Parts: sequence; C-alpha cells; structure tokens
Amino acid sequence: MIPLHVMNLEKTDSKYKRILLKLSGEAFKGCRDYGIDPSFIQKVASEIKAAHDLGVEIAIVIGGGNIFRGLAASENGMNRVTADYTGMLATIMNALALQDALKKIGLDTRVQSAIEIKEIAEPFIPQKANRHLEKKRIVIFAGGTGNPFFTTDTTAALRAAEIDAEVIFKATKVDGVYDCDPVKNTDAKQFDHLTYLDVLNKKLKVMDSTALSLSMDNNIPIVVFNLNHENSILNNLVGLKGATKIGE
Repeated sequence: MIPLHVMNLEKTDSKYKRILLKLSGEAFKGCRDYGIDPSFIQKVASEIKAAHDLGVEIAIVIGGGNIFRGLAASENGMNRVTADYTGMLATIMNALALQDALKKIGLDTRVQSAIEIKEIAEPFIPQKANRHLEKKRIVIFAGGTGNPFFTTDTTAALRAAEIDAEVIFKATKVDGVYDCDPVKNTDAKQFDHLTYLDVLNKKLKVMDSTALSLSMDNNIPIVVFNLNHENSILNNLVGLKGATKIGE
C-alpha cells in the first residue's frame, strides 16, 4: 500500500526529471542462492512503475553478480578479460528479465547493450537512448561499458553523464552509507550527506574510485538508498529523508 504522504503526488512533485537507477545483480537473487528471483523482480518493477507514474524519465544499469562475478572468477584463475566479458553477458540476462517484468505491467521498455547482440537488444547509442527517454520509455543499459576492467558502477556513472541524468540512484540492501558495516556493527553511523572526496578519503565502499571520479567530474549527485523498503524509489524522488546523498 502506498503511504498517505505519497498518495496524492503530482508529476511536479518529483525533485528530478531524469534519473539513472543502478541496481545490483546480487539483489536479483532475492531469497535464492543464485540466479533470478521472479518475485523480487516483480517488486522492483512495481517500484519503477510508481516512479515512472510521476513522469520521471528512468534509465537503468544492472549488475550481473547474481549469475557471474568477473572479478571473483579472475581471482580464481580465469583470465580477467574473459571473466569480465562473461560478467557483461550476465548483465544482459538480468536486463532481459527486468524488461519482461516491466512490459507485463504496461511499461514501454528498451534494452541497449554495449555488446552487439541485435537479436535481443539495441546497440547503445546515446541519441537514441535520449529519444526513448523523452518518449517516457524505460531504458535498460546492459553489457557494462563494453570493455573489461570496468565495473557496472562505472557504467552507471558513464551512462548518467552521457544521457544528462540529474542523479544516480544507487539501490542497496541498507539505508545509506555508514562509517562501518551496519550488518556487523549495530553502532554504525549513517551519513546524511557526503562529498565525493569524503567518500574517497574515508575509503567508504559505495562505488569504485573511477565511478566516483566520473560522477564528481560531471557533478552528478548519488543517492544511496535501501531498495527493500516499500516505495523506496518514489520516496527518494520526492525528497523524503532516510538515504545518503553524495555530492558537493
């Protein structure tokens, strides 16, 4: 059920017109040990629809860690380049699963891949992505950057800059950024606001340094929030407290 404080929202109530939503592949496991949990994806799709109904233009980048983690595979002896490309293919699988869930609830959706796979996805073309967003289509960016040695966090920062997104919404399983792991330490302190340099200097595990530097260079704020809360995306769009904002 949508809370009373968001039931009567108008489209003008959103703080942002265009956002880049970064979803963790790990989250797609839901309650499973690996793979894709259809019930969790349905929940995510409904959260995205609530945001879309505000008139917000939404682009999405998804990781692939629920299926394959390139860095972990390379640490276990697999060639790093091969491992990273395999991980990129995992992001395409997640993108297709999310696209299917979004289409089932009536949202027009396009998948654009940095790796050419024309039978199931468009190639990534910034102008075309922008046109889709202007037409209120959801655009899912898959295949990472198309290059090894870059994370999907870096992909999110890069794509956000390329489509002129106003903010990156980074979905996590905790309420924001803490000074230590809140799962292991009940006394962990949550930050309401951090600068990009705070995150780098404190070595907080939010995004890798390349992603943070890209965001800082292009002045794109990052909102770190808990996707497991009801109406989490919607509540952050209207500026309710509870997340951590990174920016100047």
